[in-house]
Amino acid sequence: MDTSTLLLVDIVLHQRSLRGAARHSGRPASSIAAALARCESALSTSLCQRAGSGLVFTLEANRLAPSITEAAQVARRLYAPGSDPFLSTVRLQALGRFIEVAERGSIRQAARALMLGQPQLSRQLAHLETALGHTLLERGTGGTELTATGVRLLDDCSRLLQLWGQISRTSEDRFRRAQATVRLGSIMPLGYESEIARQLAKLTASWAITRPKQPLFISSTTAEELLRGLKSGAFDVVLLDTERLPEDLEGAPIVASGLAIVGAKGTDIAAALRDRPIALPSPRSGLRLRIDQLLDMTFSDAERDRLTLLEIDSIPVILNLVLEYGFVSVLPRASVASIRPDLHSIALPSAFDMQYWLCWLKSAGHSAAGIAVLDAIERATVPAPH
Repeated sequence: MDTSTLLLVDIVLHQRSLRGAARHSGRPASSIAAALARCESALSTSLCQRAGSGLVFTLEANRLAPSITEAAQVARRLYAPGSDPFLSTVRLQALGRFIEVAERGSIRQAARALMLGQPQLSRQLAHLETALGHTLLERGTGGTELTATGVRLLDDCSRLLQLWGQISRTSEDRFRRAQATVRLGSIMPLGYESEIARQLAKLTASWAITRPKQPLFISSTTAEELLRGLKSGAFDVVLLDTERLPEDLEGAPIVASGLAIVGAKGTDIAAALRDRPIALPSPRSGLRLRIDQLLDMTFSDAERDRLTLLEIDSIPVILNLVLEYGFVSVLPRASVASIRPDLHSIALPSAFDMQYWLCWLKSAGHSAAGIAVLDAIERATVPAPH
């Protein structure tokens, strides 16, 4: 960490925008963004997210803001009047080495303690004095003494390092946790009684027992976003509803679920789909691909054009349209069986069953995570009811 980064991040936290911080500091917006990214990397946490033209700050940013402000105030006091702290940035490591020399009264002894060469340490101290615009040390044959300015700034250097220690105290733990976390992406469960929700609950319970020290993060989205996240590194493992795996993935099927036309009576599949509007997810989901297969097998192109289809990537909204507004949909049978006793449905042939796959990229790191999740699922047992 360095003084310039602390000063710029403090301005961002007060201005609440990158452009405002750029105007206030006279620095380019790109420099502000880079400083914010450096600080977030050092802290292993996010401080803000873009929202339109502004920023939304995290709870962690709000918690750290007072300490960052105090650290920025101390950092400003280190510079001589007229010095530009944005151009003459100083690493906090250099301040720590200055403190070591001040406490030992000798560059040679400090270099030995720091396991540095004496010429190297001397050059770093000279650079520090140039950057701050102050002479901090008087060098003599009997050792090194602090100048009056050096004495005055010594406490500020110590305080700045103490503040940074408080600000970054949990960053190492966060970094280790982030490195150890297995990130699982899943298609969106239909509800708490759906097969996907049951499988994820079993997995989580088993993971907590078998790997209590390794965090598991689970997030739900569409199949298309899951594949994109897997390839970008946002997910280590994903749970997909797909007929077959893409060639660059490997994995295993974990469960299958039959489908039904929900909200329809009788046994005539074509009539059920033709006579009512159909609420269905977008093609970004594996379920939609299966529904399209059903529609292609049931209707000609001309008949398909006459169907009323509404795409909605929200299962709760689809269910409400079925329950309250006379729509039909194609959904997993087990997921809707207990929603309402009078909810009619037509079961589809087993050829339309949905297969759920646990899958990952074909690489050593992803394979290890995938096998660990698969093992936890296979070990999971459903507890007996109380």
